[in-house]
Amino acid sequence: MKSFRQLRAPIAAAALVANLTATASAQPFKMTTPIAPGVATPDRLETSIGTLNLIDGFPKPDTIEKIYDNLDRSRALQAYLLAIPIVNQAGMRDSLRKFGPVNSTNVIWETLVDPKTVELTANDNTVYSFIWLDTKKGPLVVEIPPKVLGAIDDFWYRWVSDIGITGPDKGQGGKYLILPPGYTGEIPKGYFIVRPKTYGNWMPFRSFLVDGSPKPGVESVKKNLKIYQLYEAANPPAIKFVNASGVPANFVAPGDYSFWNLLNQVIQEEPASGSDPTTLGLFASIGIVKGKPFNPDERMQKILSDAANIGAVTARTLAFKIREREAFFYPNSNWRLPFFGGYKFEVSPGVANLDGAAFFYYFATGVTPAMEEKMVGQGSQYP
Repeated sequence: MKSFRQLRAPIAAAALVANLTATASAQPFKMTTPIAPGVATPDRLETSIGTLNLIDGFPKPDTIEKIYDNLDRSRALQAYLLAIPIVNQAGMRDSLRKFGPVNSTNVIWETLVDPKTVELTANDNTVYSFIWLDTKKGPLVVEIPPKVLGAIDDFWYRWVSDIGITGPDKGQGGKYLILPPGYTGEIPKGYFIVRPKTYGNWMPFRSFLVDGSPKPGVESVKKNLKIYQLYEAANPPAIKFVNASGVPANFVAPGDYSFWNLLNQVIQEEPASGSDPTTLGLFASIGIVKGKPFNPDERMQKILSDAANIGAVTARTLAFKIREREAFFYPNSNWRLPFFGGYKFEVSPGVANLDGAAFFYYFATGVTPAMEEKMVGQGSQYP
């Protein structure tokens, strides 16, 4: 039999709980720590994209829809601007393919560039050769003619190597071995080694007039240029030379909705290691992901069409009326620096100059330090 003291303990505890409950219901709990300034979001915000409505910090359905539309639009615009160099290269490849297969066709302007060619920043006083290289089948050998000036840019339009006068062959001609991304095989001796981060690469070069005539330069190119797979070294295939002078041709990439289709094509073909996670993440956020179909719904198609239009005008604005004073030679000048941020387009080492890159890639072709550095008697400096 329990003692009175044993019975009294649970009765006292129950009374204490009841008393505390009554006290709590009569006096609600209050926050003793103030909310830090700027942390809480009001239930109603007037913004540049309209009114945003929330309930205790949680966005309402109409606001959620508005936010995602704005997020997709902003990411699409930035993706467009970052993709301009890639799409320019894709357009270049498509144009060159119309003249003949890659790795075996040299599109050469034998009697110089004329108004029939729609091309960015082409000069009319040297003989251009445009060649598309692809290393998907393995290492590629390119035998460069003497006395030419050129470069190799990858599919992301980054400079990889100079060739010719400013390259390692010093204008004497030589054999260049272009390796596929991540190549770990044996590398034979006797070649200038080039390691692009993409399979696709554009190789433009110039040969020069002799006593005002383009003929000697053209003949030298036809005599000395060779392109073949490394395993074909014993019996290189012939090069197809196509004279583009006087032939209507377009080498300028589209800026409308078809821009996205070209971008997707490159993303599917090239290794992700050729780019960086942030850029690929932007592309992925609008539906362009390696290994997946690009199939935007009606809503996203509308957003992408709008972003292409705005992006094209944004690029034109940067090209014709950039706001940074450092982009000009002197105050109140209309004379522009073509490489605003250097040929790598950087504000400082490792920090991208976004406007400088968008400006250049929109209106020009060909990236090499030889176009920026003072190399008297060798390069072709664009001050």
